[in-house]
Amino acid sequence: MFLFPPTIILRHRRENLKKCSLRGLEKRPDCLFFTYPKDELPDLSSHFLLTLDAPILSEADAEMGIFLIDGTWRYADIMQRQLPEPHRFQRRSLPPHFLTAYPRRQEDCPEPSRGLASVEALYLSYFLLGRNTEGLLDNFYWKDDFLKKNASLSVQKRDNILINQ
Repeated sequence: MFLFPPTIILRHRRENLKKCSLRGLEKRPDCLFFTYPKDELPDLSSHFLLTLDAPILSEADAEMGIFLIDGTWRYADIMQRQLPEPHRFQRRSLPPHFLTAYPRRQEDCPEPSRGLASVEALYLSYFLLGRNTEGLLDNFYWKDDFLKKNASLSVQKRDNILINQ
């Protein structure tokens, strides 16, 4: 049993599943996948939208669910703008010092240095909120590089990151 709502992932229907960093997480009981634009989303009032331009995740968000938009930067921007009543969503971002290992080829990422792969952002969110990260990176080809680049990830440092926001 989870102490928090499941993670809701809205994946664009044109997302290339061969390249999708979240591939393999579809069967996790704490992650629910929906396809844009065909699936209707559940009630997201107990979730925050993970995005770049928002207040940084904090301990106060620990009991909330995560809402993650998964698609190319261009698609994700369109999907976010077309959410029903977008002004009602609580938004959160990750601390800016985390680095991606994903070899980015897209030119439309608004902040390439902060442009994490979806699974990297999900892993960091779970980690910072004290959730079980086991298995999240199992199918991520750049797992070792990501963990090496972000070697500061430890429980003690997590607490310092959240306290020093």
